[in-house]
Amino acid sequence: MANEKNTEQLGASIHHLLHPNQQGGGAQFGLDNTSQKVETPQTIDDKVKFDAPTIRWWRKLAKQGDAQAQYNLGFAYRKGEGVKPDDEKAVYWYHKAAEHGFALAENNLGVAYRKGEGVKQDDEKAVYWYHKAAKKGIAEAQNSLGVAYHNGVGVKQDDEKAVYWLHKAAEQGYAEAQYNLGVTYHNGVGVKQDDEKAVYWYHKAAEHGYAQAQYHLGVAYRKGEGVKQDDEKAVYWYHKAAKKGIAEAQNSLGVAYHNGVGVKQDDEKAVYWLHKAAEQGYAEAQYNLGVTYHNGVGVKQDDEKAVDWWHKAAEQGNTNAQNHLGIAYHKGKGVTKDYKQAILWYNKSAKQGNIAAQFNLAKVYDEHLPFAQ
Repeated sequence: MANEKNTEQLGASIHHLLHPNQQGGGAQFGLDNTSQKVETPQTIDDKVKFDAPTIRWWRKLAKQGDAQAQYNLGFAYRKGEGVKPDDEKAVYWYHKAAEHGFALAENNLGVAYRKGEGVKQDDEKAVYWYHKAAKKGIAEAQNSLGVAYHNGVGVKQDDEKAVYWLHKAAEQGYAEAQYNLGVTYHNGVGVKQDDEKAVYWYHKAAEHGYAQAQYHLGVAYRKGEGVKQDDEKAVYWYHKAAKKGIAEAQNSLGVAYHNGVGVKQDDEKAVYWLHKAAEQGYAEAQYNLGVTYHNGVGVKQDDEKAVDWWHKAAEQGNTNAQNHLGIAYHKGKGVTKDYKQAILWYNKSAKQGNIAAQFNLAKVYDEHLPFAQ
């Protein structure tokens, strides 16, 4: 873990991997996350072929007012199945079906208004249609409505109503709602804070393969929040989420391999997963990867690469990276010695309360006062 020990020595002794979540930040809703979002509901038989004769038949029925056919036609245009993709035509037919009270069309119309696909973006209209579909038991609409109340988008913010609708969807087994409900219990928003209930819902969503829930379940096992502390189970869930591209999980898995906690120590695997997260722009992983290059652990020692990764993390506000970038400029490690740059990065880190940076800033002022001025 990053710490402030031995701050008088500006070398490698203060370079350590930053433990996952050390810089704070609670769980957040997995809302409108395209990598996790469950696609719009489909009641069309998987065996149905979206061929020309089928489309013609649906069109005939749709024009006669058949709501299912209208929905099917809207779905075909939305997905580009058997017809050229056309969001405006999709909305047209969803609207026709929705006017007949066809719940799935109401939900998909809500999605269209929220995203502004085939229609002018309008959060209030999105909520209007979500509400209609939610009352008819469409889980996705219930989740989306819960999200709207939680964020106060398209409707007055109301945490209790958010939880009400999330519960409705979660009880139907809708993974995203189960995860979101876990978040509300973890953060105590709209409900009494309860880590055990948070873990319960994270577990439900994780078993459905919802990656963010898998990651947060890993965090719960690592911290022992709402569940008995278990590093091996933490790694198990991190691994599942990491394979699905969740950067936080990839970083956490990298740290676990580096420290040999919950898994056999393996520096190469640590670097592999840190790279995965760093390449996605995850600041903690970029900082950590810089540490591995600086120390030559799991990779060939390379101060220039260390500085490169610290710079990426520092620009995102990572206080540890800012401090270590200051050290690099101060000592001329991996970059040309530059006291003004050292002061700049120490100062950014120090303003965020980093004690090591505050000490290093005082030291560089003392050593090179003319440069500081």
